[in-house]
Amino acid sequence: MDVRIKATVSFSIAGSALEDSLAEYDELTVEGLVREIIDKAIACDDIRIELVDGPNTLEEYDAKQAS
Repeated sequence: MDVRIKATVSFSIAGSALEDSLAEYDELTVEGLVREIIDKAIACDDIRIELVDGPNTLEEYDAKQAS
């Protein structure tokens, strides 16, 4: 039987680590990064990630740093 789990996750990450992670792969977002981490840790069929707050792309991170 398949089970659906819904969770809220909040985490802090060093700016340089986030920048390095997003810069390593073109077009990677924080949503995509979290999806990949979960999928690699436990094979899931349907992973949905919604970013509620914070930068989702390298461009958004850079813009936040500049302001």
